[in-house]
Amino acid sequence: MSAPFPETPGDTEWFVHDRFGMFIHWGIYAAAARNEWVKSIEEINDQDYQKYFDRFDPDLYDPKQWARLARQAGMKYFVITTKHHDGFCLWDSELTDYKATNTPCGQDLIAPMVEAFRSEGLKVGFYHSLIDWHHPQFPIDAAHPQHNDQEMLKSNKDRDMAQYAEYLHGQVRELLTNYGKIDMLFFDYSYSSQKGEGLLADGKGKDDWQAEKLIEMVRDLQPGIVVNDRTEIPQDYKTPEQVQPDEPVTVDGKPVLWEANQTFSGSWGYNRDECTWKSPEMLVQMLVDGVSKGGNMLLNVGPNGRGEIGPRAVERLEAMGQWMRLHNRSIYGCGPSDFSAPPDLFAWPFGCVRLTGLAGKVKYAQLLNDASEIRFREGGEVGYHLAPESSDTVILELPTVKPPVIVPVIELFLK
Repeated sequence: MSAPFPETPGDTEWFVHDRFGMFIHWGIYAAAARNEWVKSIEEINDQDYQKYFDRFDPDLYDPKQWARLARQAGMKYFVITTKHHDGFCLWDSELTDYKATNTPCGQDLIAPMVEAFRSEGLKVGFYHSLIDWHHPQFPIDAAHPQHNDQEMLKSNKDRDMAQYAEYLHGQVRELLTNYGKIDMLFFDYSYSSQKGEGLLADGKGKDDWQAEKLIEMVRDLQPGIVVNDRTEIPQDYKTPEQVQPDEPVTVDGKPVLWEANQTFSGSWGYNRDECTWKSPEMLVQMLVDGVSKGGNMLLNVGPNGRGEIGPRAVERLEAMGQWMRLHNRSIYGCGPSDFSAPPDLFAWPFGCVRLTGLAGKVKYAQLLNDASEIRFREGGEVGYHLAPESSDTVILELPTVKPPVIVPVIELFLK
């Protein structure tokens, strides 16, 4: 069972139980096929970036297929990038023309996605960027694509962050009003610690977003919604990105809810030439590792410009689904144990596994993939060992050959 956590403003009971979700990074940057930060990394101005808007036509977009893939992979919730840092909106916002309905696509892409994932039994989450490189009132700072454009930098004196914050709040209001119950909101991200020089604006933080007012509106519109901490105001959970914490995450020595945001490769948005793809075995191990430390995993897919999740991602989702079909009760509703794990947790041991502190507590043991019995003894009993076993140890006698699953799980039934 999961460890107790401090109370939070949102309803996190489902979040702690479900453990595994799908992150989706999708926008006009999929046409560039060089990840979602391409506009900033390559310092592309609005005029040159416009070609991706003009040609965005995901004719193979099938959110029902996406939702089936997620469910079959064992995922219980999803989070979609309603707007990333480039400012492009996947829904029919009344506050901007920079949206999917004005591209050749010509439709609100969020509505059918929400319907499809709900139909498969998944909870609905929205990602929304606090940053906007397209909005004329958002200051040009160190992360902005035009931060080296001296003429553009001069416009900072005329840019009004308060006007942008009003736009930001208005769009969040739309998202939390027009699509029914939203279970989760992922803001991205404050960076007030970054300082600018000369005409370059400082990084942005909670005061710039009017974050307290923003969060108050969110809680009013969607009571119980689970919200992350990236406005710089602590909320329901923390979001380490592209890392696996060494131990359960704490703040001031107290455990907190957390979710590892992970990718199949090094990119979030579609990156055609990315070669550093993780193996299914590594992905399952990451999921198990996170749950053992009280965390969730939000695993990202980056659909391409035609609206398809590519074969490399599908292959890995299907492999994880095969493992989850047999082992999901070692994930759902699980968390840190009071007992010490054996060394080299993911290495198949030769002959046996020793579990300290469990003597007298185990009633039955089995492999979870096929429910086959694992025989065991306790320390002090006669066995083929070079030294006496500790009396508080349970010795599980394992088959010599690893079972034919990515990560075998031994299920213990306690007295």
